[in-house]
Formats: sequence, structure tokens, C-alpha cells
Amino acid sequence: MSGADGRVLAVCVVHTDVELPHKISRVGRTAIDKRPVTGRIRAEALGLDGDHVCDTKNHGGADQAVYAYAEEDAETWSRELGRPLPSGWFGENLRVTGLRVSDSVIGERWLIGEAVFEVSAPRVPCSTFQHWSGEQHWVKRFTLRANTGAYLRVLTPGTVGAGDEIRVDHVPAHGVTVRDLFTGADPDRLTLLLAAEPTVSDDVRMQVDRHARRAGAKTRAQHSNSTAEPARSAEGTA
Repeated sequence: MSGADGRVLAVCVVHTDVELPHKISRVGRTAIDKRPVTGRIRAEALGLDGDHVCDTKNHGGADQAVYAYAEEDAETWSRELGRPLPSGWFGENLRVTGLRVSDSVIGERWLIGEAVFEVSAPRVPCSTFQHWSGEQHWVKRFTLRANTGAYLRVLTPGTVGAGDEIRVDHVPAHGVTVRDLFTGADPDRLTLLLAAEPTVSDDVRMQVDRHARRAGAKTRAQHSNSTAEPARSAEGTA
């Protein structure tokens, strides 16, 4: 793996659609059940050949064409849950190693096989993922860990396969990572992302806006509490 930043362990596409209760999904099924495939698979603007999305309203599209998850993070979860989590279990298309996927920078470019990918967004866990996992409080646990993996755009179509090296070709100077965007720990810093990456998706802009509104509400609440405290103190000494 000389000169490489990481490596693809498995390329995964839909094995079979999984039926879902209506209370979880109005679509009634999900394509989260991904399994490794052999040979080289072509990556196109909307994803990998042989893969598909059932809930096209909330998933898929050019900004969520391919989903990558790190083997290192999967191994951590496997030890914690006490069961194997094979390639594809997270609904990922690419199980990779050697890269801190959740700490990759939004807009970062990866060269894999014949294709060029761009890191576009974190994966936001949903009730479908909860149902698929069979684990209690899975969405909350996954959210708190914030090892979300990364959605990728396909900038240059081409084939990819297990064993391909991953080379990070470009890292944007703004430095805002997938984890930063998911957690919103520093909302002011996220404005750098919008200024530096005008091609971010509407979903990403909504995430940034949501973090900003939450931060604003928290600041207002803290200000309200601090201004109310002297009044309570005065009442106590009267």
C-alpha cells in the first residue's frame, strides 16, 4: 500500500430489500441490506451499479451516491455489541481501512480505482437503521459516538473493487470535518464550510442552519438565566 492513504476492503451493493413496518417507513422497504460483491463495480453519479435506494425522498441522489464506513470503527462496535458486523452491515457501499472516515474534511477528494469521489456529508441515523440493527437505543448510541462514516459524490465515474488503494488527492483548507458537521459542536465554524464550499447540498445547509438555531436558543437561554439570577438573589435577601 505504498503511497496510499487507505484501502477498500469490500465493495457492497443491495443483497435484498428488507420489509419495514409502516410506522417506520411509508415506503415499506429498505435497501440497507448490503453485501460484498466480487469483481469490479462501476461507480456512476447516482451510485454503484447493482445498488439502489428505496426511499428516494430521504436517501440517495448525487450528494449521497456512495456511503463509506471504516473497518476500524466497525471493529469497535463489534467488540461493544459482542457480534460480528461484516462489510455492508452499516448499509455502506465501501468498507475501508486506514482512513479516519468520520474525520475526513467535507470536500476532500479520494482517488479509488478508476473513480474520483468527494466527501459530501455525514450519515444521519434514522429509524430504519434502528430497526435493522436490532439494538436498543441504537440511534442514540450511534449519534453519541459520532463515527458516522461519510457520504461521497462521484466526481469521475469509473470502476472500483476490493483491494483498491485510496489516495487523498485534495483536502480543503476550511478543515470542517464530517464529524464537525454532524455534531455541530462549533456552529460558528460551520459558516466557513458554506463560504468555502458553495456546492454543498441543501441537506448540509439545513444541518448548518439547524446547528446555528440550536446554538442561538442555548445562548438566549443562558442569557435569560444570568439576567434572572440577580433578581432571585435580591428577593432572597429582602
